[in-house]
Amino acid sequence: MLIAVAQTEPELAQVARNLEAAIARMEEAAALGVKLLVLPEAELTGYVFDSAQEARAAALEVPGPEVDALAAAAGRLGLYTVCGLIEREGDLLRNTAVLVGPATPDGAPGPGALLGRYSKTHLPFLGVDRFVTAGDEAPVFDTPIGRIGIEICYDLRFPELTRSLALQGADFIAHPTNWPLAATTNAEFITRTRALENRVYLLTANRCGTDRGTEFCGWSQICDPSGTRIAETGKAGTALLVAEADVARSRDKDIIVIPGVYEMRLWDHRRPDLYGAVVAETLPTT
Repeated sequence: MLIAVAQTEPELAQVARNLEAAIARMEEAAALGVKLLVLPEAELTGYVFDSAQEARAAALEVPGPEVDALAAAAGRLGLYTVCGLIEREGDLLRNTAVLVGPATPDGAPGPGALLGRYSKTHLPFLGVDRFVTAGDEAPVFDTPIGRIGIEICYDLRFPELTRSLALQGADFIAHPTNWPLAATTNAEFITRTRALENRVYLLTANRCGTDRGTEFCGWSQICDPSGTRIAETGKAGTALLVAEADVARSRDKDIIVIPGVYEMRLWDHRRPDLYGAVVAETLPTT
């Protein structure tokens, strides 16, 4: 099947404009036969807010009318879509990505639905993340096209999260981001590494352009389970990247180079008994 990421340039707090642009990208992807589309972090709201009050004024409820509109478009188009936004949940703000798609059991066009949401669990001191509350769950969502995990931007720096999603059976990891220029090395190295070490498809959708003096590095990309970039774009300009995917490749964690001579079984060869320090809440004293 075909999968895609969109590199876009949302405008801060211009929700109606950003929603219209997101749906246009969805329609473009669906016309090409795409089944899974990932849009950037904070796609509907923008990211570079200067205060919690300013962010709250632009934040959206989930579910809410904007997410309902996304879901309706996803259902009509038969397109599973991951889209970022700043969520207002009572007095809390969260950096959230929603998964919307057809409500039909086989993924055919029809009614749309909010199928899941993920709130960013690792928060840098940057932009709106200075004012949001971290999420505390990292689920994988089962759909007719495969199992979808979500992580947002800075989350990718923490290998434990991607590994957790892969161990839960994720075939695709949707990665909406707003990487500034200082994070270009993430796009250069970490994307390929996370896909390779977990043998999953990683779909990184970054924004481009400049917002309040912050310049974004673009370089949206799709990496396959071998760690190969099978689609990528440059720093500047909006783009829609489309690539072919085969979920069977994500589900095969064995690398058989020469049967009986050179074999690597990435899941079977794990040694969880050695990894306790990875999940320890405190670091050892020095």
